[in-house]
Amino acid sequence: MADQNTFYPQDEYNTEFQSNVRPSDWANPVPDGRYNLVVIGGGTAGLVAAAGAAGIGAKVALVESAHMGGDCLNAGCVPSKGMIRAGRAADAVNNAADFGVNVPEGSASDFSAVMERMRRLRAQISPNDSAARFRELGVDVYLGEGAFTGSDTIEVDGQTLTFSKAVIATGSRASAPPISGLDQVDYLTNETVFSLTERPERVGIIGAGPIGAELGQTFAQLGSEVFLVESKHGILQKEDRDCAETVQKAMERDGVNLLCCGRQMEVNAAEDGRIRLTLDSHGEGYNEVVDKLLVAVGRAPNVEGLNLEAAGVEYDKHGVTVDDRLRTSNSNIFAAGDVCSRYKFTHAADFMARIVIQNALFMGRGKVSNLVIPWCTYTSPEIAHVGLSEHDAEEQGVAIDTYTQQFADVDRAVLDGETDGLVKVHCRKGKDKILGATIVAANAGDMISEITLAMKNGIGIAGVGNTIHPYPTQAEAIRKLGDQYNRGKLTPMVKKVFDKWLAWRR
Repeated sequence: MADQNTFYPQDEYNTEFQSNVRPSDWANPVPDGRYNLVVIGGGTAGLVAAAGAAGIGAKVALVESAHMGGDCLNAGCVPSKGMIRAGRAADAVNNAADFGVNVPEGSASDFSAVMERMRRLRAQISPNDSAARFRELGVDVYLGEGAFTGSDTIEVDGQTLTFSKAVIATGSRASAPPISGLDQVDYLTNETVFSLTERPERVGIIGAGPIGAELGQTFAQLGSEVFLVESKHGILQKEDRDCAETVQKAMERDGVNLLCCGRQMEVNAAEDGRIRLTLDSHGEGYNEVVDKLLVAVGRAPNVEGLNLEAAGVEYDKHGVTVDDRLRTSNSNIFAAGDVCSRYKFTHAADFMARIVIQNALFMGRGKVSNLVIPWCTYTSPEIAHVGLSEHDAEEQGVAIDTYTQQFADVDRAVLDGETDGLVKVHCRKGKDKILGATIVAANAGDMISEITLAMKNGIGIAGVGNTIHPYPTQAEAIRKLGDQYNRGKLTPMVKKVFDKWLAWRR
């Protein structure tokens, strides 16, 4: 397993990567006067805040205790999508015959090569988040543990930084659930799974949220036998149930064994360093020995060691407490990203950091509640969402009209062999106002941006439907929803008036 300052294996790619995100010869600068902004945490929120503030002339310091780039670059979005793309390539080979393409029998993925490619591409991307790049941008980069010593001071590696404003952007980390025996075995999290170099024959995964679903399907596509355990029924509990079930069926076709409604779960060490997983699922007992166990449920905010009490910053088990303008209980200290938000996405952290720059440096009034935040789980097919779901609308007492377009009736999806999916858009009852949407499609993460753009700019579903989309594309499914809305306006009374008008015009 990787420790705090080392990535495994220590090949040329991880060596290059580490030289960018945590250079061993880095020398911290010497503080010289008060900073306009001190940023604690070098993940997405911290990097955006630091670069943005320095770009407009602010005197900025950035403090990072581990690796620049945060969870996204080191152990999240970047390495996982590298693996996912390889899994999709393997799946395309395995199903090539469906398209009349013959592939030699016995073709198999090379897991070692898959992971090497991931490491190579992660290293290729890492200069964007490197300590050296941010120094070139005019940011004073301090590598080391930072802790508040007062309401406007923070100490790093024996040096005291004084600030006018600060932002806490320390992110979150994997947190294991209370499962019997889990603390007695060597399990994986998202922070260590990308250090694998050999494909495990059998993989157990606890948690069918985004990480569990994505990596569970990917391991199955790459040839592992996968047991995905979820305490509730089905996968992706935060998603529309019709849409989540579509993804679940695809995962099961790829060979994922879903053990949902898991009860009485126990974990024990087995022979040869393997792990025994026992549980009940829908009344049936399971006793499976796996080569690797991935715990993919639970996150904890990184607040330990910051000495937030000294700065008068309130926090709890969910993270730093902030108001709608991202101010903490110390009005000169803000927070952004996973450490304070329920939206634990890179793009959400990015735009929260922009709000911090506006509010902290220019007395702005930006609000998190004004953000329209989409998200996507990168399974095959992907599932993407923005705004209210049907469940949300029911809970909040919001009356909605729902428009659904199946990809089975979209020409490009038929030609692509990707008909298992849909677009579902919710509008305010009787109004042309989009309140939310969910898309299940091969590229749902790209497609949801059209709906997000419409919501952000007050464009109704009719406006989307009246916009020409290239034919044939899968995005045409969204335009078809506009047609549905417009047809719904043709009430019996309107049709009667039209009939009379057209009869008179003949």
